[in-house]
Amino acid sequence: MIRSPLMTVMTDAVMKASRSLKRDFGEVENLQVSRKGPGDFVSAADRKAEKILRESLEKSRPGYGFVMEEEGVIQGTDTSHRWHIDPLDGTTNFLHGLPQFAISVGLERDGQIVAGVIYDPAKDELFIAERGKGAYLNNRRIRVAARSDLADAVVACGLPHIGKGDHGLFLRETAAVMGYVGGMRRWGAAALDLAYVACGRFDAYWERGLNSWDMAAGILMVREAGGFVSDADGGSDPIAKGSIACGNEIMQRELLKLLKKAKG
Repeated sequence: MIRSPLMTVMTDAVMKASRSLKRDFGEVENLQVSRKGPGDFVSAADRKAEKILRESLEKSRPGYGFVMEEEGVIQGTDTSHRWHIDPLDGTTNFLHGLPQFAISVGLERDGQIVAGVIYDPAKDELFIAERGKGAYLNNRRIRVAARSDLADAVVACGLPHIGKGDHGLFLRETAAVMGYVGGMRRWGAAALDLAYVACGRFDAYWERGLNSWDMAAGILMVREAGGFVSDADGGSDPIAKGSIACGNEIMQRELLKLLKKAKG
């Protein structure tokens, strides 16, 4: 387990925010039957969790900047450090009462992600990673899966929906991948998809149209678990490109070949 002061600060903030989300998630089922629907309620839950995270992290690390889903970019007096925060990754799942969502916090230092925390409140699973110190799930060291044959692999992906993403490209990519792999999954929370690659539940994962807060913590998680990460076209900066492809060395390489074939 990583017991650094930085990790303590991050996990404390995430656990505070999670208590708020757990309470709100318990109300979602009741709201499903309301005429207005739970959308406004979930937006409020999202903003409340983000506020708790920001206040907690500001208190412990004053001057650090923020890149957040709700409030956007906030410049800090310490220009070397920025938090990348998603207070509720998997909002649509949350909205529908599906227990597949997470809080994700990554710390950037001088352009490199150096620490990450992903917490799944519904399953009480805490994924943490710090650069050079490995990745852990609930105190247990985790590694990416060792499978080397795509036919045995379960591959996760993002799925574009109304008003988002290149639907035609996704259909071509899916067609290129699905004929070679043992299974495909789309679970609707990018941070957890990355955490699942890190702990070996998924063998590989790709998605386009992501933001830094979706994947900052997860990128480090996969790398510290022995995995390989690039953007979906094989480039070295997934955050800048807004896309990702990852897995162990073999799986990531083979996945990229299939994605390249689909793009033509």
